[in-house]
Amino acid sequence: MPSFWENLRFAGDREMDDLHGYEGSDMVCYVSHPNPSEGNSFPAIIVVQEAFGVNRHIEKVCDRFAQEGYIAVAPALFHREHPNPKLGYGDEDVPARNQYMGALKDDELVEDINQVIKWTQSDQFRRTNGQKIGIVGYCVGGRITYLAATSCPGLSAASVYYPGRTLLPFGEGPAPIDLTSKIKIPVLGSFGDQDANPSPDDVNTIEAKLKESGVTYDFKMYAGAGHGFNCDDRGSYHEASANDALSRTLAWFDKYVKN
Repeated sequence: MPSFWENLRFAGDREMDDLHGYEGSDMVCYVSHPNPSEGNSFPAIIVVQEAFGVNRHIEKVCDRFAQEGYIAVAPALFHREHPNPKLGYGDEDVPARNQYMGALKDDELVEDINQVIKWTQSDQFRRTNGQKIGIVGYCVGGRITYLAATSCPGLSAASVYYPGRTLLPFGEGPAPIDLTSKIKIPVLGSFGDQDANPSPDDVNTIEAKLKESGVTYDFKMYAGAGHGFNCDDRGSYHEASANDALSRTLAWFDKYVKN
């Protein structure tokens, strides 16, 4: 699918450093879109990365949504530490992954997602201006997607895949689960019964909070699937579960974002 990298600039003065330029002032996003022959205005899907950056797998995920008539935007959320580390899934990248993950803060993540929403609705990118926006996330991105559903106006629907640490905050403040009552959009959830983070007990806790808060949701637990089951570059890839979860996600967005 046609694609490009967009640089979103944050307002305000930041200190200069050799690695980032004006540190934290820019956030790159991978953008994949339908062929121009299919039209010039499309709904948007924000694709939230795993713990490995906007790597080739996340680019492929964006391309798949673009095939279905969405403009898919994946922001590089480690940008305050590195412009966009494209990490692999082996042990050699664990130290870097832990470093970047440890620096994430919920208030900054909300700022980042809001910046993407603002861009999709601005005159800078007219192909999504006025269209609805969905959000989907995987692994830590599932957690960030849940957080965004609580705190980012302008979204129409969310799909969370195995959102680990939803019960814990990043930085100071409440955990995403403690903000559940603020969710005003429908939430789809896809989980593996072999996952430890979130565990089946964690999923039950999240589901109870959604039900208590009157949120429209649909959760499915996949037998035999573990964490990362959607990623075909990981050893935990579970093809049948990944295919079904994608079908459910596309139907969810077709219902709440396209219409």
